[in-house]
Amino acid sequence: MTDLTRVATDLRCDILRMIAEAKSGHPGGSLSCTDILTSLYFGGVLKHDPKNPKMEGRDWFFLAKGHAAPALYAALAHAGYFPIEELMTLRKLGTRLQGHPDCNLCPGVEVSTGSLGQGLSIAAGTACGLALDGEEGSVFALLGDGECEEGQVWEAAMFSAHRKLDNLTAIIDHNGLQIDGKVTEVCSPEDLGVKFEAFGWDVRHVDGHDIDALIEVLNACKSSREGKPHAVIAETVKGKGVSFMENEAGWHGKAPSAEQLEAALAELEAACDEEVCRG
Repeated sequence: MTDLTRVATDLRCDILRMIAEAKSGHPGGSLSCTDILTSLYFGGVLKHDPKNPKMEGRDWFFLAKGHAAPALYAALAHAGYFPIEELMTLRKLGTRLQGHPDCNLCPGVEVSTGSLGQGLSIAAGTACGLALDGEEGSVFALLGDGECEEGQVWEAAMFSAHRKLDNLTAIIDHNGLQIDGKVTEVCSPEDLGVKFEAFGWDVRHVDGHDIDALIEVLNACKSSREGKPHAVIAETVKGKGVSFMENEAGWHGKAPSAEQLEAALAELEAACDEEVCRG
C-alpha cells in the first residue's frame, strides 16, 4: 500500500502546513484520522466525483468531529475538489476553508459541522432518507471518541438501530484524548464497542492507521445489508506521525511554530521513505 502511504503522508504534511500558516487549528485530531480519510477517498471505498460533488447515487461522508477540518480539506484538495494551493488560505478572511467545514462554501462538504454530537444524527437522517427513497448510496460519519460523551450521539444510535439503517457506518476515531485530557478521565463513555453493540449495532474493530485493514473493514460494512447500522472502532494515535505531538492532549488545538513545522515535515518524509523502501 505504498501509494496510499504516500498520499497519507502528503495529507499530513499539508495539514501541518496550513495550520502553521493560519497560526490556528487542530493538528492532533486531524493527524489521527488522516489514514481513515485516505482509505475513504483514495482507497476506493467512497463512491464520489470531484467534478460533480452532488452527483446522484454518490456515497455520503460527514465529518462529525468538525474541528478536524484540515484533514478533510487536505483529502478533498488532493482528490481534486479544489486546488491544493488553496489549503494555505485556511481560516483566513474570505476563505472557503473555514475553521469548521462550511457546506455553503467548500465543494465536497455535505453539511456544516462543528457542534459535537450532531454529525451522527445528520448521517442517520440521510441514511434513513436514502432507504425510504430506495437509493443504494452508503453514508459514513467520522466521530471523535470524546464526542461520544454527547447524549445526542446515543439518541442517533438508538434511532439508527430502530430504523435498521444498514446503509450507515459510524467510524470512531478512538485516539483516547480530547482537549482537556484523557477521555477516560474527562467523562468516560466506557467501552464504545460494547456500548454500540448494546444499542443494536454491528461493531467492528480496526487499527486506524492500517490502510489495508481500514479499506477491508469499511468495504465490508458498505456491502453488509443485514438490518443493522455499522460502528467501526478505529484505534488511533492523536498527532500520529509527529513524535512530539503523539499522545499529547496539548496538541489538540495548537499551531506549530516554523521550527516545529520544519521538524515535523522532516520526520513525516523520513518515515514515508522508510515505509516505501520496505514496501
